[in-house]
Amino acid sequence: MLNTMLIGAIAMASLVISLFFLRFWKSTRDRFFLYFAMAFALEGVHRVLLGITSLQNEDAPAYYLIRLTAYALILFAIIQKNRNRKR
Repeated sequence: MLNTMLIGAIAMASLVISLFFLRFWKSTRDRFFLYFAMAFALEGVHRVLLGITSLQNEDAPAYYLIRLTAYALILFAIIQKNRNRKR
């Protein structure tokens, strides 16, 4: 019960953070914020899937790949931002 509540709280927080970054992207049109918004939205969806499925094992390959994709988006955004700054 407590584990499910924590998963729900993390999902909600990730989706709210995604909306926060999406608002910044909308006002600046900087892709950095868009990539962060997509990464946190993906993380939120990941937590929702984890909460509604009967599998409570976060080490399953599908869950790992979703999280890996979200972290890769964040890393890609940081690299893109720094590479554009040098030019």
